[in-house]
Amino acid sequence: MSDDERTRAHVFVSGRVQGVYYRANTRDAAHERDLDGWVRNLDDGRVEAVFEGPRDAVESMVEWCHEGSPRAEVSDVSAEYGEPEGLSGFEIRR
Repeated sequence: MSDDERTRAHVFVSGRVQGVYYRANTRDAAHERDLDGWVRNLDDGRVEAVFEGPRDAVESMVEWCHEGSPRAEVSDVSAEYGEPEGLSGFEIRR
């Protein structure tokens, strides 16, 4: 698969990632990379996100998740890659 082919990453981020602007910073970082998808808080304290776009941009975004927002303390990031579903735009889900 070449770098410009589209891919999808379904990501779960653990640590102190809620109440620290993680979702807003994720949205901004995804916009900078021209990615589609969404991000939301989970009831168990994790953040869940989906990124779709060119493989190199998606991989860069998954790497970004390990740091996240300046106030976040990320303890773990798990990502599962697959075929894009054709999402359009990037949103924060409630």
